[in-house]
Amino acid sequence: MADEFAKGFTILVTAGLAWLTLAGWYNTPSFEGQQLTAADPTSGLTVYDQVALVLKDALFWFAILGFVTFVVVIPAVRKLREAYDGTPEVPE
Repeated sequence: MADEFAKGFTILVTAGLAWLTLAGWYNTPSFEGQQLTAADPTSGLTVYDQVALVLKDALFWFAILGFVTFVVVIPAVRKLREAYDGTPEVPE
């Protein structure tokens, strides 16, 4: 179980840091106002800016869903499989 937690935590930290960087670049119009969660810019965007905004959203959901998958879903499936088979799984 510790292996899955380590993988999930790595996904959360890495994707979260990348999201934080992109959100800081594109969603912090001023330091006095809303930061990281302001609306995405809509005008004057290059192709690279548009790709970065799509990547920002993808990294956010990858961080959330990846962490939940490795910390909740995979251990739950293993426990269900263990209960269904009737034999406890021996840790490696």
